[in-house]
Amino acid sequence: MRHPPGLKGFLLALGLLLGLLLLSTGAGLLAYFLLEVYLAPPGWTILAVALLVLLPGAVALGRRFPWLTDWYYFLPALSFLLVFTLYPVGLTLYLAFTDYSGKRNGFPDRSTETRVVGQEGPRLLLEAPVREALRCDPCQGEVVEVYAEGHRLRARIARAEGAALVLDRVPPFRVEYVAKVNAFRFVGLRNFAFILSQASQALLPVFLWNVVFAASTVLLNALLGLILGLVLNNKGLKLRNFYRTVLIVSWALPGVITVQVWVALLNYNFGAINRLLGVLGVYPIPWLNDPDWAKVAILLVNLWLGFPYMMTATLGALSTIPDELYEAAKVDGATPWQALFGITLPLLEKPMVPILLSSFAYNFNNFYIIYLLTGGGPAQEGRLATAQSTDILISWAYKTAFSAEGQSAYGLGAAISLLIFAITVAISLVNFRVTGALREVR
Repeated sequence: MRHPPGLKGFLLALGLLLGLLLLSTGAGLLAYFLLEVYLAPPGWTILAVALLVLLPGAVALGRRFPWLTDWYYFLPALSFLLVFTLYPVGLTLYLAFTDYSGKRNGFPDRSTETRVVGQEGPRLLLEAPVREALRCDPCQGEVVEVYAEGHRLRARIARAEGAALVLDRVPPFRVEYVAKVNAFRFVGLRNFAFILSQASQALLPVFLWNVVFAASTVLLNALLGLILGLVLNNKGLKLRNFYRTVLIVSWALPGVITVQVWVALLNYNFGAINRLLGVLGVYPIPWLNDPDWAKVAILLVNLWLGFPYMMTATLGALSTIPDELYEAAKVDGATPWQALFGITLPLLEKPMVPILLSSFAYNFNNFYIIYLLTGGGPAQEGRLATAQSTDILISWAYKTAFSAEGQSAYGLGAAISLLIFAITVAISLVNFRVTGALREVR
């Protein structure tokens, strides 16, 4: 078979290789789960079986499609794509429809570990009553893990009476201990229903502040970056390169360190900014302790961190404007303001719009500035503990997944992540629409 030409050949090769990787991965997972019924296989069993399927499969595909061997250098990249992109996305999608949490994490609860004193087929006799030992009522249908040295098996309780329980399968070994598994379950759309039911306490205020935060950040950074870019683009300005170097220092420093410095500067009692305001006769401002002032502080700190990028982008765009246009405008009697609004700004529009849109998308999910500066706080009355005054969607999802009401609500956090994904896709589509990235060129 000859190599298919153009895009069709690329997509065909990509599909065949990705299909081979998915088949190998599926075979490894299937073998692992089948072996788990009788043994306790190590995790690398999946990788070993996958390689045993992948290598002969690659040889077979190479014989069936000789031209495909030219594309085998894609396999490492596709493997990383499968493991680090498709797998997390698929796992997030799956968990969003479950009640997976710190309490229901799929692991055995070792505090319920109980010795088995007798066994007859699937019937186990415990040293204590089942309901007390495994802390379950009713116990029927609960997942338990039975094990002995070198053997481990999971099963469901079919029936429990007193100190005896009957499993839904016969263990192929002599059981020594049993423990209840903190199993998580499929809950359908319950997580999304909860998010919508708490919309007034979390979703709507967080989303509105998220949009305001991203839009205000882009607007302020772009405005200051534009002004500084226009000033520094003046070839008659002395020490122009020195000013450029000084103004990008905040961009060059690690953001984590810079934000921590700002936390100290904005401290209500001991911060340098409030001390300076005190010298000027101004009352201390609760920068990080008041919901409204905390939002102002976030915008100011993000302005400090972000304006050098916009300034640099403006300088780059200005360097593409020919000097002849300004010379011609000057000959025609145009004032500097007329040249600015008639030449500079119109010619800056096309290169700057994609930058502004991408900056909005970035700041829409700008987790670290929120987490490091305010932690999503301060607290606000009537709001969920995980969705406080300065939380944005991504910090809300993080706090829900890792610190929701004393336990980790991973399923609910995954559901919020899917909402963020949908919103980000919508923003990207608007970006493509405005910039014409998907428009066919004729």
